[in-house]
Amino acid sequence: MTRHIIIPDTQVKPGLPLDYMDWIGRYIADKRPDVVVHLGDHWDMPSLSLYDRGKASFEGRRYTADIEAGNEAMRRLTAPITAEMEKTVRGKRKQWKPRLVLLRGNHEDRQSRAVNDDAKLEGLMSDADFESPGWEVVPFLVPIVIDGIRYAHYFYNPMSGRPYGGQSMDTRLKTIGCSFGMGHQQQLMVGIREAAGVTHRGFVAGACYPHDEDYKGPQGNQHWRGILVLNQVDNGNYSLTEVTLDFLCRRNEGISLDDYRKKHGLELSR
Repeated sequence: MTRHIIIPDTQVKPGLPLDYMDWIGRYIADKRPDVVVHLGDHWDMPSLSLYDRGKASFEGRRYTADIEAGNEAMRRLTAPITAEMEKTVRGKRKQWKPRLVLLRGNHEDRQSRAVNDDAKLEGLMSDADFESPGWEVVPFLVPIVIDGIRYAHYFYNPMSGRPYGGQSMDTRLKTIGCSFGMGHQQQLMVGIREAAGVTHRGFVAGACYPHDEDYKGPQGNQHWRGILVLNQVDNGNYSLTEVTLDFLCRRNEGISLDDYRKKHGLELSR
């Protein structure tokens, strides 16, 4: 049996504090899981967003700034993990070498779509811009199965290509047909289904960042934020522990996440 730590969408963008990446990295180093899975949308890439292109809010966005913000956040996430791994090399602690898996999300895929839409960008943008040394990178929407759990940024209807959304967890478990984990949607949903004596578990967890998103408005940002710990993972079954960003903030900063958000101006007007 193994332990997985799951990092939902971190959605890093320029100009926002990156302390939460330190919090997550330290927690991972402390718990020493066998597997870490980042579910994607680490680089938010607002400069390539089609949602508000042409609006006043789009002005001043720069591709290089988006890339560097995400790269710096990845360095801060990985640093405590690497430091803990180095202790084992020096013989100070039991050897620990976790499998680090990074899924590409639809936000990173904005880069590919931009190049496809404008051939002049070919050679100026590439997947190599996303720096993640030590991580096993999985292409956008390509599922990866680890210890019986099928991970993807999201799962979609193969007939329409559209993400499964608005469905109950029981319906998703029946449709996907196995234990699964996905990000993408800013909420936390969990479910268990017994099928022919086999336990299938599923979760949707798509938010692991402290800031509010303008497009969701003051009401749409009231969602769960945090990471997940899957203990005793065995052929798709596990024991689940939720670790909220509020817990990680209190653990590292000594204040609540609400107070941290107010301090750094990360909330929309209520």
